Amino acid sequence: MKRVEGKVALITGGASGIGLSAATLLAKEGAKVVIADFNIEGAKEHAAALVKEGYEASAVFLDAGNAKSVEEAVDFTVEQYGTITVLFNNVGLTNIHKDLDVVNIDLDEWDRLVNVNLKSVLLGSRYAIPHMQKAGGGSIINTASMAAFASDQIRTAYGATKAGVVNMTKYIATQYGKDKIRCNSIAPGLILTPAAKNNMPDDLLDIYTKYHALPYHGEADDIGYAVVYLASDESKFMTGQTLQIEGGHYIANPTIEDQNAWAASQK
Repeated sequence: MKRVEGKVALITGGASGIGLSAATLLAKEGAKVVIADFNIEGAKEHAAALVKEGYEASAVFLDAGNAKSVEEAVDFTVEQYGTITVLFNNVGLTNIHKDLDVVNIDLDEWDRLVNVNLKSVLLGSRYAIPHMQKAGGGSIINTASMAAFASDQIRTAYGATKAGVVNMTKYIATQYGKDKIRCNSIAPGLILTPAAKNNMPDDLLDIYTKYHALPYHGEADDIGYAVVYLASDESKFMTGQTLQIEGGHYIANPTIEDQNAWAASQK
């Protein structure tokens, strides 16, 4: 089923994890895709693999915090395929060693995350929207995070920038809805991307499992399929919204596990 046939999609941070899943699924559902990434060799490799399978895909270098680089990625997409109708603003960074609590956070790291996590969404949208207007509409999809809704002991900048993404999504949706341009975001919980698997030991993953409503972790395709939905006309009456895809991690009273343990101890 070609759910996004005829659409042209630019995926930032598309060479791995969630971005790669989205690029692959969009291509398989009929879109022409451009994989934009700082890791240009990885982007080229994955684009070539999609082409080999019979899909339409290209790759372009992207430094998401650099306005000129973002503009060039959008221009490349239009030059390759004539337009751009889907933009997946997916690039995001975090650094648990520098992005600390408010008193101790590295201020240079704060500036870096604001630039890459938040400004990149502004830049991608800024340069893509005029082409979407000419095309008669489009869909912008932003990667937020559940860190936008639930605070932590560290990652102050990450949470603040992702909250900014959620709110910017609403602003874009409001400002360009009459042009038939929709804008939505996705807030993933813990997703077992290669980066997560490589950096999180099993005992730490077990803590997350304990608090999920579901008995398993999310995978990149769980977000990738949501991107396909938001890119497709199936979601044509949806804009300004944030899909929380987090395994039910945040839906329960936070004391529920302790209550269950207490109840078990009374038997």
